[in-house]
Parts: sequence; C-alpha cells; structure tokens
Amino acid sequence: MTIEEILAKCTGFEWDDQNVEKNWAIHRVAFWECEEIFFNEPLIVAKDAKHLSAEQRFYALGQTNGGRLLFVVFTVRDNLIRVISARDMTRKEKKVYQTYEE
Repeated sequence: MTIEEILAKCTGFEWDDQNVEKNWAIHRVAFWECEEIFFNEPLIVAKDAKHLSAEQRFYALGQTNGGRLLFVVFTVRDNLIRVISARDMTRKEKKVYQTYEE
C-alpha cells in the first residue's frame, strides 16, 4: 500500500499527551498546527527509514494555515494519524519543500 493510500484511509488524529507537551515545550508547535499541514498543499510525505521500529513511521513536510513550515514525524494506527514529533523545517527541508510549491 502506498503512503497516499494509507493517508486516504485516515479518519482523524490520535494524540498522546506526552507528545503534545513535548512538541510544545521543545519546539513551540501546537497539536492543531500539526493537524493543519495534512489539509494544506503541498504536503510531502515519505517513509522515515532512519527510525526502524515495529510500526511504520513517516515524515511530512507541510505548512500550517498561517504559513508556518513544519517537519512532522508520524505513524498511522487504526486509520488515525498519530504525531510523534514536530518542529520547524530546517533550511535544507525548506528548499526541498519550495520545489514542490512551484
């Protein structure tokens, strides 16, 4: 199944309180900002090959409704997107993202 097919089956989000707090405390990213990127274009999603675990992890490059550019690591459980971590994009990630905006 492709990443696009996996995301197309998703019906919402599942949040872990510790991840919500961690993302805010470390990176000042609110949970609702993470959700917004999945509804805005472009959205770049790929498998996260660096973190091998029992469940597939993905990363997404996207922007919030306010234009904030975020890098989000997530997994999908029972057709729900579960955000693991989120932060602002690095300069290199912004360059990649901007090629999709054109």
